[in-house]
Amino acid sequence: MLISVPTLLNSLVYAGVGIVVFVVGFVILDLLTPGKLWEEIRDKQNVAVAQFAGAIAIAIGIIVAAAIHG
Repeated sequence: MLISVPTLLNSLVYAGVGIVVFVVGFVILDLLTPGKLWEEIRDKQNVAVAQFAGAIAIAIGIIVAAAIHG
């Protein structure tokens, strides 16, 4: 089964847009929370902040996937 070029290009565009939206959403989340998430996780090894960031990443990913899927 061959995949047509327009289908492949559409998939790549949607993947790229999804990744950009995910990164922008995560940066906005980082700006809205007190402190810096990566500093808390990396330097202070705060497990609760890491779990929070992971949960938010999963939630943003689900929202982006639902938006792309329609």
